[in-house]
Amino acid sequence: MTEAQWDAKLHIQTCGRDAARADAYRYPYEPTPYSVLERLADSGFLDENNLLIDYGCGKGRVGFFLNYKLGCQCCGIEYDERIYAQSMENLNTFGGERVSFHCTHAEDFEVEEADAFYFFNPFSVEILRAVLGQILESYYADPREMRLFFYYPSDEYVAYLMTNPFLMFVDEIDCSDLFDGNQERERILIFEIC
Repeated sequence: MTEAQWDAKLHIQTCGRDAARADAYRYPYEPTPYSVLERLADSGFLDENNLLIDYGCGKGRVGFFLNYKLGCQCCGIEYDERIYAQSMENLNTFGGERVSFHCTHAEDFEVEEADAFYFFNPFSVEILRAVLGQILESYYADPREMRLFFYYPSDEYVAYLMTNPFLMFVDEIDCSDLFDGNQERERILIFEIC
């Protein structure tokens, strides 16, 4: 199915790019392609028992799709009030009970019981450090298996993640065959807290 067909099936509107509030620390809204989300859903790394946080969720595509495909609970974090309002409109038309959104800065969001975390380059490494601090704080308060998914990671992200002593690289989901050309960044890197 095309991007528009998936949106129609889920009764949401998430297509398009929005850079209106982007800056050096917070990057433009751009939804993860549905073909990549299908590959993630089929990977076996997530199921209906997970609570996934999507950082920089935009209009909510990741949460809606994974809830639809897997039944997992999803929580989106979005700092841009205008885009957050669009995610709430989508929530009304989607009609799911296990999807929620919070309008706040990612580094201020307190992680409670989540065990899965999704990132599509939503912000700078400086903000990522603060977000990982919140995730680690939650882990130490309540130790559990936690997986972090990084789609289309920048070289800066990869360098930081691979050298972080609290993260262990687990696997990679190759998505390069889904698009024209040979893009090394077309992958999802998977890490666990160690």
